[in-house]
Amino acid sequence: MPLGAKTDRAPQSALGLRSNTVASRIRFHVLGLTFLMAFMMYMERGAIGAAAPRIMHEFHLDKITMGWSISAFNWSYAMFQVPGGWLADRFGSRLVLGISMAWWAIFTAATGLSYNAASLGLTRFLFGMGEAAAFPAGSRALVRWLPARQRAFGQGFQHSGSRLGAAIAPLFVVILISIWGWRPVFFGFGAAGLLWAIAWYSYYRDLPAKHSKVNAEELKIIQPESTSPARRINRAVPWSQIVRSSDLWILSACYFCYGWVLWLYLAWFPTYLREAHHFTALKSGMASIPLLAATFTNVIGGVWSDKLVARWNDLRKGRLTVWRSGFCIAGLALIPGVLATNPVVAIVCLTIALGGLELTVAVSWAMCIDIGGNYSGSVSSVMNTLGNLGGALGAVVIGYLATAFGWTSPFIVACVLCLLSALLAGRIDPCRSINERLHAGE
Repeated sequence: MPLGAKTDRAPQSALGLRSNTVASRIRFHVLGLTFLMAFMMYMERGAIGAAAPRIMHEFHLDKITMGWSISAFNWSYAMFQVPGGWLADRFGSRLVLGISMAWWAIFTAATGLSYNAASLGLTRFLFGMGEAAAFPAGSRALVRWLPARQRAFGQGFQHSGSRLGAAIAPLFVVILISIWGWRPVFFGFGAAGLLWAIAWYSYYRDLPAKHSKVNAEELKIIQPESTSPARRINRAVPWSQIVRSSDLWILSACYFCYGWVLWLYLAWFPTYLREAHHFTALKSGMASIPLLAATFTNVIGGVWSDKLVARWNDLRKGRLTVWRSGFCIAGLALIPGVLATNPVVAIVCLTIALGGLELTVAVSWAMCIDIGGNYSGSVSSVMNTLGNLGGALGAVVIGYLATAFGWTSPFIVACVLCLLSALLAGRIDPCRSINERLHAGE
């Protein structure tokens, strides 16, 4: 339970709750909706990477120009993370996430209307503005819907949807592009996003006690403070405490490194396979293999961390053991992967690298909840800002490095960033929460 939370529960009759023997399972439906959100968002991100060779050919772009066009999304996405997280804390995830995904849907479809590098860059910039609130709001949406002991699992499951989407996209989108061209793919994703936004706003409630299908037994499983009708969504966000958290800034610096390496896979991996290993367009769909592995390790990282926390009764040790292990695995596997001349060996090693990297994701977002508590939307937005700045810089710099020095250099840089993050991990203590500092009068 977050420190400072009210523990008194209103009478069930006042809340209008149904008392049944078996707990309802609405919390899993909510978790499933956030999984689907992440799945669709990263299907689209994987689609832009898979479509990149066709777009470059059609618009007559080189890798550097394409890198700038793709990174326009990352820049605006990073710029609007903090406003998006603040809005989620201030007005609740039901409204903010619904609007964010509707915006996402509109500009996903608009991507298919691009006709040159400038229009593609502008569309991707506007696209990132609206999507920026999605993950902070999605992370915050689970704070009151899952018990504290399942924080890392919930974050891992939610974010595994993103990796599954990115994993399916290269092969799926390449096939669709070969049949219909790249533009209809983005029109279809836009339509799906609008349907999701409507479903989310209709079904989700910021407080579980206000959901008509949640019963008293499920509320006993969820955090007790979720049942209090006195708890309000709109409260002042203590930014002075947030920006003074050294733990948050170290976590965010490591997430910057994570974002850089992730976008090496999302934006450039299909192109790398085609240029370094001479894969055909359809065969470059094998870029989905590392991302498919990442789908599972995303969940594994969350479950592993929660189990270690419970076994050792040590939040810090349970979180950082998994986090440090993931970055070390990624750093040590990247170099043999890129140096391998055999494409099968290369894909195996690079799959292990991304799988290790993704062990850290659920832990990173769980630590945002550990540190942020009731203000986890704002805290996670700071971390995700740095992560997407890493992705934005990576998408551009990787294009320059690959053009000037070949494909080995971007992977060496990625290796260094992973090992640096593993070293920085020891300086974080997720037990030092914002709520605790507020109630201590700091």
